[in-house]
Amino acid sequence: MKTDLASELEFFVLVARLGSLSAAARELDLTPPAATKRLALMEARLRVRLVNRTTRSISLTNEGETYLAYATRILADLREMEDAVSSSGAAPHGLLRVNATLGFGRTVIAPLVSDFSRRYPNVEVQLEVTDKPVDLVESGYDLSIRFGTLPDKRLSARRVMSNRRFLCASPVYLDKSGTPTTLADLADHRCIIHRQNDSAHGVWRFVHQGQTEVVKVDGALSSNDGDIVLGWALDGHGILIRSEWDLAKYLESGRLRVVLPDFTLPSADLFVYYPQRRNQTARTRAFIDFLVEKFQKPAAGTGKKGA
Repeated sequence: MKTDLASELEFFVLVARLGSLSAAARELDLTPPAATKRLALMEARLRVRLVNRTTRSISLTNEGETYLAYATRILADLREMEDAVSSSGAAPHGLLRVNATLGFGRTVIAPLVSDFSRRYPNVEVQLEVTDKPVDLVESGYDLSIRFGTLPDKRLSARRVMSNRRFLCASPVYLDKSGTPTTLADLADHRCIIHRQNDSAHGVWRFVHQGQTEVVKVDGALSSNDGDIVLGWALDGHGILIRSEWDLAKYLESGRLRVVLPDFTLPSADLFVYYPQRRNQTARTRAFIDFLVEKFQKPAAGTGKKGA
């Protein structure tokens, strides 16, 4: 039986996204031989090889990369067409694919998806959490929830929440090592480094009286996980940069204090990113509006009290 074109495109996009025929087979409830045969029939019809196969994984050929780019765009256009026809005046419905950061997605976004699903029971939400940003256009996500700006001109963005960043440390550490009064003082302090993506290791940038100042700091502890470095700061191991979203309850309770409050750090505002399309789906608009509604309340405890 001949597979319809849309189903074929969805199959190949899934194979490319998962990087494995067996994983795609499990997702589609197929046997691995059936998935292999399906791909082979596609390649035979096109008279090109779309993927390079190894015993453990697959990679796309140049023709496969071209096919993926067109397939992703065509599927997006098909969804947009169907939404434009069927969503006018109707309640939000259909599939919504959401990407979010690993820890934040698990602890914050997942419960919000649960609340959203109660309000809009006809929307099917697929939430995937990843430790690094994904290519929304190539991966077929409807939107991504991330802190900070993403340098991709193919995307539109809406700020969900303002989120300043601060230098902080525990009272135990500050009582023992003293409180820095200038950026130069940081050279004499233990600093906890949060390694994020490709950012320079231990380079902290500040703005003070309109001037940008860059400081290279050192520390015995570093991690790519924000919760881990926050825990080390709470244990009194040094000075850390974190956002007010993470710090609010600890500044309020006094377990952490803001240091050098006059030196401003780049903010880590929370954004929803989505591919640029002529018509945004009703379910996407509903989900973004829902997030903005839920994040309206500002984080407490990050003002003068913590400084």
